[in-house]
Amino acid sequence: MTVIDLNEYAGGPNLIPTTPHPVTREKIPLTLGHEFSGVIEEVGDDIADIQLGQRVSVQPIIYDGTCGACRDGLINCCDNNGFVGLSALIEPLAVAWHSVKISPLKKGDKVLVLGGGPIGLAVIQCLKAKGAETIIASEVSPRRKDFAKEFGAHHVLDPTEDDIVARVREICGGVGADVAFDAAGAQAALDQALKAIRAQGTLVNIAVWEKPAQLQMNDLVFRERKYIGVTTYVAGDFKEVLDAIASGTLQPEPMITGVIGMDEVEEKGFRALIEEKDKNVKILVKVDFCDLAFCEAEAACKFSVFVDS
Repeated sequence: MTVIDLNEYAGGPNLIPTTPHPVTREKIPLTLGHEFSGVIEEVGDDIADIQLGQRVSVQPIIYDGTCGACRDGLINCCDNNGFVGLSALIEPLAVAWHSVKISPLKKGDKVLVLGGGPIGLAVIQCLKAKGAETIIASEVSPRRKDFAKEFGAHHVLDPTEDDIVARVREICGGVGADVAFDAAGAQAALDQALKAIRAQGTLVNIAVWEKPAQLQMNDLVFRERKYIGVTTYVAGDFKEVLDAIASGTLQPEPMITGVIGMDEVEEKGFRALIEEKDKNVKILVKVDFCDLAFCEAEAACKFSVFVDS
C-alpha cells in the first residue's frame, strides 16, 4: 500500500482515470495499488528462463511506446502513462534509486531528505548505498525518525522544533546541503528546502502534490539553485535494486510494519495508515488468489517481470 493509494482512498480520484485511459481504456472503479510481487507457481512448457519457486517483482508502468518520451526511452514520462493496479518493497526502492541516479549527487555530498515515509526512507537507504557523506532527514513522526536513523540518516531534525534551514547550514559547514530530496510534498517543506541547499545546489522533487505549490523564484535565481522533478523509474532501475538487495547494499526489510489479508485492507490498511501513521511505514497485503470469490474472469496483461534468482 502506497502513499498514492492512500491519497486516492482519502481524497480521490486524483490519478485514477475518470474517463477511459488512452492505453488500457479502463476507468473508475479500479483496484487500487501498483506494487506487487509473488512466487512462480506454474511455468509454461516453452518457458526456459523462469523456474518454479522463484520470487518475482513486476514493474507496473503502462506506456504507449509511441510518444516522444517513449521513443527516447523515457517510459516513465510517457504522455499516456499509467500503472497496472492490484505490496512489495522493490517498487518504492526503484523510485528512490531512480531519484538519486538522476540527481547530481556525488560521493561525499551532504544531503537533506524531507519526509520519512516509505519513499523518504528508501531515498535515505539509496543515498547511503551511493556514498553520501552526510544524510540529514526532516520528519515529525517519532517512529519514522527512528527508522530514518536505522536506515542511515546521520542527523534527524523535527520541523516543528528545529529551524531546518539554520540547522542544515550548521551541519554542512555554513554553506547548506549539496542536494535535497523532497518526499513530503508540503509547501512549508519546499520553502525550507530551497533555502537549505547551497549556492548552485539542487532540490529534487519526488513527491506527488495534492495541491498547487509555489516556488520563491528569487531563492533559485540569486543563488543559482536548481529544481528538478523525477517520476517513478526507467528500464534497469528494478534490476539494479534487486542486485543491491542481493548483495546486502540495501536492506529494506524493517520498512515492513505489517502484513494483512485482502479482507483487512480498509481497517488494518488504509485506516491504520491514516489514524496510526506514527506506527506504520509499509503495510503489505498478502493475496491468496484462490480465495478471491470476486475474480470471475482472467485478465491478460503484458508487463516486465523481474526474477530473484
